[in-house]
Amino acid sequence: MQEEVLEMLKKAGGLITDDHFVYTSGKHGSVYINKDALYPHTKFASRIGELFAQKYKDVNIDVVVGPSLGGIILSQWTAFHLSTIKGKEILGVYTEKDQENNQIFSRRGYDKFVKGKNILIVEDLTTTGGSVKKVVETVRNAGGNIVAVCVMVNRNPDGVTADFMQAPFSSLAVLKAKAYDAKDCPLCAKNIPINIKIGHGKKYLEEKEKPKKN
Repeated sequence: MQEEVLEMLKKAGGLITDDHFVYTSGKHGSVYINKDALYPHTKFASRIGELFAQKYKDVNIDVVVGPSLGGIILSQWTAFHLSTIKGKEILGVYTEKDQENNQIFSRRGYDKFVKGKNILIVEDLTTTGGSVKKVVETVRNAGGNIVAVCVMVNRNPDGVTADFMQAPFSSLAVLKAKAYDAKDCPLCAKNIPINIKIGHGKKYLEEKEKPKKN
């Protein structure tokens, strides 16, 4: 499973190494998984959903939840394949970020599909795991019973664990990559240019160049 996931990312041009990236978390690193390169290839996206579904085919699941944006695609494909395997309808819904970067259901009313149901949460990548953990909290607050949390690739297996999630947690693949706070980044120290085409490098540099308020 590990090799298949990474091979699909490579074929889609979504696995890049030996560069200087800024991740969603704001941390810096030299390895970037561009999951957005995977999603246009529906065969690959479907297969990832199928791998999630196969992993949990013997678990009682009613609804698959993913955080926007990438988790929307994965939750739909996973629910589709689970429905096919189990011979019954499994719903696929998603959360969205609010202005405080929390993950919420309220804009779509999807919380009504979660209350009292067995939930599988899926996500594409974890570096800090913060976004997925917010989904865990939102699902619990909505009355959902979380049976598992699973990500396509866990980039931080030492820090993103079941203990951190406070829920059963696993991944389809692990690609351990160090991530640094900007002030501690060895790539910055070596003046290696930040990639502004992929990741959040452009936004990071724009914010850095803004004049500081007194």
